[in-house]
Amino acid sequence: MEQSRQLEDLVGLLTRSLVDDPEAVSVSSEENGSRVDIEVRVAKDDMGRIIGRQGRTVRAIRTVAKAASVRLGKRVSVEVVD
Repeated sequence: MEQSRQLEDLVGLLTRSLVDDPEAVSVSSEENGSRVDIEVRVAKDDMGRIIGRQGRTVRAIRTVAKAASVRLGKRVSVEVVD
C-alpha cells in the first residue's frame, strides 16, 4: 500500500505542476498484487494540457511512473479519465 501511495504522489506532483488549476487534480490508485492502477482526473480545461500533442505529455508521465515502479518491484498503469 505504501508503494502505491508513493507512485500516486509522484503522478500527482507531475500532474499538478502542469495544469492551470492544481486544486482540481484528483489522483487515485488501486493495487492488485504487483500491479498498481492510477487514475488521474483534472479540470476539463486542463485535459488537453495533460494529454499533450499526440499524447506526448501523458506518455512522459507514464514513463516516469514506470521508471519509479521498477524500483518498487511493481507494474503501473496511468490513465487520465474525464
